[in-house]
Amino acid sequence: MAEFTLELNDDQKQVRDWLHGFAEDVIRPAASEWDEREETPWPVIQEAAKVGIYSLDFYAQQFFDPTGLGIPMAMEELFWGDAGIALSIVGTGLAAVGVLANGTEEQIGTWIPQMYGDPGDVKVAAFCSSEPDAGSDVASMRTRAVYDEAKDEWVLNGTKTWATNGGIANVHVVVAVVDAELGSKGHASFIVPPGTAGLSQGQKFKKHGIRASHTAEVVLEDVRVPGHCLLGGKEKLDERLARARERARAGGGERVKNAAMATFEASRPAVGAMAVGTARAAYEVALDYAKTRTQFGRPIIDNQGVAFQLADMRTQIDAARLLVWRASWMASAGKPFTSAEGSMSKLYASETAKKVTAQAIQILGGNGFTREYPVERMHRDAAIYTIFEGTSEIQRLVIARTLSGMPIR
Repeated sequence: MAEFTLELNDDQKQVRDWLHGFAEDVIRPAASEWDEREETPWPVIQEAAKVGIYSLDFYAQQFFDPTGLGIPMAMEELFWGDAGIALSIVGTGLAAVGVLANGTEEQIGTWIPQMYGDPGDVKVAAFCSSEPDAGSDVASMRTRAVYDEAKDEWVLNGTKTWATNGGIANVHVVVAVVDAELGSKGHASFIVPPGTAGLSQGQKFKKHGIRASHTAEVVLEDVRVPGHCLLGGKEKLDERLARARERARAGGGERVKNAAMATFEASRPAVGAMAVGTARAAYEVALDYAKTRTQFGRPIIDNQGVAFQLADMRTQIDAARLLVWRASWMASAGKPFTSAEGSMSKLYASETAKKVTAQAIQILGGNGFTREYPVERMHRDAAIYTIFEGTSEIQRLVIARTLSGMPIR
């Protein structure tokens, strides 16, 4: 019988310690500055590229870790350093996952390297799905892609919003409607190559948290891309649309996934790991503070009201990590999320990050409410985890529908 273990192997421990050192020595010292500047921390991304963290090779190695723990382990350590800077380092990964989930081998080999560039010329990429009137409600998407058969080109028009690296990216991955009658089943993903005419950056958002990560609108005005920029190819798209139309006529049958959902399903445990990293960072600050801060002649951790909070915080963090690891292992082993385990991991870890960072502020008291201590920033950053890549409400809906088999609304 194969041995069951939750112990990381020596190679994984070495990578974890290397990432932790980078987060501690490079990311954390820069966190406050770039949060205040609300700008992309290019020097930190370049440093990550120089040491091999910001690279296709590194993420490929973690992605193909046979245990499935490479990516969540990396996300936790980087986001332990700082969520805003870490998202700037890993934000390109969502676009890369979009290509991996929907693209051909040739498209993967062509476009993903261009998303990262090289240490001497660092690039970033953007995944563009959300719209001003279509966030959780992906069926309301209005961006259209129309095929010009004479020129073998797709013409894209619309506005995307909440795009990480939107407008500053070298490569944009855009989800658009190709058949409006099919709702979310009529969507497809497209590569918009560097320098394509008609793509521009719209509003750049000033955010509550993760302020070192660039978030903006992406405007598409008669953007023409070659036919080979349709992820998966037209033949595969035509087959998928035909199945969706047949299913619609039959009133049921085979479930057909849309392009955006395929990307989000693959990335949800990784987002959960990000949340675990932020929660762990806040917990450690609160623990150290409680052990050194004295009131009424003794450390405040000597009071049950504080000690029990810390006990709950650590328990919730470890439980969240286990859910993330389970979902990541299942995905790596090819096991289907029959109980929406990916959504479970993202839901619980996200809610844990919000709760733990709030408790950390409470333990630090007035100091926790100031920018002299990092828990204030961590709490602002943690708010995003229950919102992006599927809100907590959407995760609960996915879980409930999966468990019941009913079209819960």
